[in-house]
Amino acid sequence: MASLFNKVLIANRGEIALRILRACRELDISTVAVHSTADASAMHVRLADESVCIGPPSATESYLNAAAILSAAEITGAEAIHPGYGFLAENADFASMVVEHGFTFIGPDPSQIRIMGDKIRAKQMAVELDLPTVPGTADAITGEEAAISAAEEIGYPVLIKAVAGGGGRGMTVVHDEGSLIEALKLARYEAKMGFGDDRVYLEKYLDHPRHIEIQVIGDKFGNVVHLGERDCTLQRRHQKIIEEAPSPVLSAAEREAIGTRVAAAMRTFGYSSLGTIEFLWQDGRFYFIEMNTRLQVEHPVTELVTGRDLIREQIRIAAGEPLSFGQSDITFTGHAIECRINAEDPRTLMPAPGKVTAFHAPGGPGVRTDSALYSGYSVPPYYDSLIAKVIVHDTNREAAIRRMDRSLAETVIDGISTSIPLLRALCETDDVKKSKYDTGWLGRFLADWDGN
Repeated sequence: MASLFNKVLIANRGEIALRILRACRELDISTVAVHSTADASAMHVRLADESVCIGPPSATESYLNAAAILSAAEITGAEAIHPGYGFLAENADFASMVVEHGFTFIGPDPSQIRIMGDKIRAKQMAVELDLPTVPGTADAITGEEAAISAAEEIGYPVLIKAVAGGGGRGMTVVHDEGSLIEALKLARYEAKMGFGDDRVYLEKYLDHPRHIEIQVIGDKFGNVVHLGERDCTLQRRHQKIIEEAPSPVLSAAEREAIGTRVAAAMRTFGYSSLGTIEFLWQDGRFYFIEMNTRLQVEHPVTELVTGRDLIREQIRIAAGEPLSFGQSDITFTGHAIECRINAEDPRTLMPAPGKVTAFHAPGGPGVRTDSALYSGYSVPPYYDSLIAKVIVHDTNREAAIRRMDRSLAETVIDGISTSIPLLRALCETDDVKKSKYDTGWLGRFLADWDGN
C-alpha cells in the first residue's frame, strides 16, 4: 500500500515507543527512535530503522529537549513526529514548534492542546460545549477572602486544584474552613514548584466517585466518533493502575448517551486526532474533570472491545486521511482489563529499578502484553516506573478477571521487584470482583494489605 508518511520520528521511550513503532511498520512507514544515553540498548532503539541519541539520562536534557528532538527529525529526514504519552505529548509549545519547522505533529492542533492543558480554560470550554462539570470556581482564586467565600458557596469538602496540574498532581482536599487558608498556601507553593504556575481553583470534592473516561477520535473533515468508555477507578495517589472497558456501572443506554454527547461536543470543538474526556461519576451523574489531548496509556482496552487499532487510525488522520469508520460501525464486544506493571516494591510502592534477569510474557487466547522488557535489560531509575501492561479480553467481566489473574500468575520478571503481587491480590478481592469501589478504595485497601 502507499505510505502515508515516509518516515516518522517517535519522541518517546519504553512500551509506548515500541507500540507506535509497530503501528508504523504495519503502515509501511520507516521509524526513527530518539533516546537518552541511558536508553541506548532499549528495545525501541534496537527495532527502529534509525536511532539518534538526544542527550544524557535526565529527561529534561533528552526526552523533554524539544530542540534536540527537532534536530533529530531534521537530520534523519522525518516527516512527522509522534509524541506518544507523557513527556512532550501535551506541550502546546512543542506541538507548535513541530508545525513551524515543517513537520506534521501526530496529534491535535496546538491551540486545542493549549486550551485543554489549562484546567480553568478547559472547564470553561466544557461548559460552552454542554458537558456536565463539577461545581466550582470559574476562575483562579485570587485571595483568601475569595477562597473562603467560594468554598462556602460550593460546600465542604472542597478540592484545591492547580490550574496547570495533571496526572493527579497538584490536588489538595480541604474538609473545613479552619484548614482552608494553610492548604491554599501549600497548594500554591506545590503548584509553583511542580508546574511553574501557582494559580489554583476550587471544586466540589466528590466523596465516592468513579473515574470514567470517554475515548473519541476525529478527523480533519469534521467527523468525530466515540469508542465507548473506560473505567479507571482503581488508582492510587490519583495514578491509574487497572483500567477496564466497558465500565461495570454503566448500562448500554447510559454509554450511548454520554458517548453521543461527548462526540457532539468534540465535533463543535473541531477536534482532530485521538482524545479522551475524563469524568468523575457519582450517583448516576457525570462531572467533567479534564481532557487529555493525546494517546492514553490505557488505550488497549478500547482496542480490544472495539477491534480498532487506534494508533494506526491516529497516524492516518494526521496524514490527512478521513476516518476509516463511522459511529454505526463501532460495536462493543466482551470485556477487557488492563493491569499496569510497575518496577516498584508492591508494598511501599517505591520505585525499584535494576537489571531484569529473566522475562516471560503471558500468552493464550485473549491475552496481550505491551512491554519493552527483555532478559538482561536494565530498568533505568530516571523515568516512570511503568514497565509492562498486561491486557486481557473475554466474553464478560467475570471471565476477564479470571483470565487476568491467570496471566499475571504466569508473568515472569526476575531481578527486580514489581507490582504483580498487588495486582494479583486485587484480582482476588471480592470488592474488585463485584465492582464495589470508588477512587479512594485502593488507598484504604493498601493501608490494611500485608503484601501477600
